[in-house]
Amino acid sequence: MMTIYRWENGGLRETSEFAPSCWINLVEPSTTELEAVLSYSGVPRDFLTDPLDAGERPRFDWEDDSNLLIVHVPMQMPQEEDDDAVPYRTVPLGIIFLSQTVITVCSARTQVTTAFLDQIRRVCPPSDKYRFAFRLLWHAGVLFLRYINDIHSRTTALEDELHKSISNEVILKLFQIEKTLVYFTTSLKADTIALARANTARQLTLSEDDRDFLDDALVEYQQALETATIHANILNGTLDTFASLINNNLNNVMKYLTAATILLAVPTLIASVYGMNIGLPFQGHQNAFAIVMGLSGFLAAAIGALFIFLSRKRVF
Repeated sequence: MMTIYRWENGGLRETSEFAPSCWINLVEPSTTELEAVLSYSGVPRDFLTDPLDAGERPRFDWEDDSNLLIVHVPMQMPQEEDDDAVPYRTVPLGIIFLSQTVITVCSARTQVTTAFLDQIRRVCPPSDKYRFAFRLLWHAGVLFLRYINDIHSRTTALEDELHKSISNEVILKLFQIEKTLVYFTTSLKADTIALARANTARQLTLSEDDRDFLDDALVEYQQALETATIHANILNGTLDTFASLINNNLNNVMKYLTAATILLAVPTLIASVYGMNIGLPFQGHQNAFAIVMGLSGFLAAAIGALFIFLSRKRVF
């Protein structure tokens, strides 16, 4: 879908035609829309197609009079069908700088442009292309932080559930959140590198105000990177801790099962011996059965008492 916003009377107005000082927003564009933008802007074709590749890495590129900045922005995943799915992930967003036009290209609809439109309508025209784009990037960084805070809230709630009862479902949800933080940290590291390169690129003639806006966006990305890294390390340690608890619980169960097996082995051994067709002690005694069972019970009780004593002494 292609949406064109033109600057009129101090604000952005949606229009159906290309015009000077406009913002062209491409989201999952069709071939026809791509061809129309190519004809109007004259930018290289790969500037429009590269951001549509989900595996495209953040980078800064230029050719002739057009510049391309690709960053990864956060996207909320639908949760209605599968509650165990990854809650957030990142997608490439391409920003193309022309003389008085800014073109954004993304393969999926995100809240970055929505949040940007809500607060930018009366702030900056697209003709001020660098400030316009850097404010958009600043909103993407703020959205990263908002999603990371939501991830922290989800993690805390899941940890409370695990404290009550260790559940495979809860552990899988934590694993999906860990995957989300991996997406975030990996993307944010590459984003900060791309923004830092754009800040020093000779192809961008940035004013002091433009650099201030770029620095603001870079600060948000760095803060989001540090926050995501901290939460990822904490979550990784939490999962390792619960894995150790599960292994410890399994060891305790195996310990008690081993003790029970040994206790049951004593009567079984005596019963097996007295089941032989040979001469045995007490076989002619009228209370032979009671004597044998009493001996078995005594030995089992003695072994059980030994296990309890060793367990209290932390030996077993």
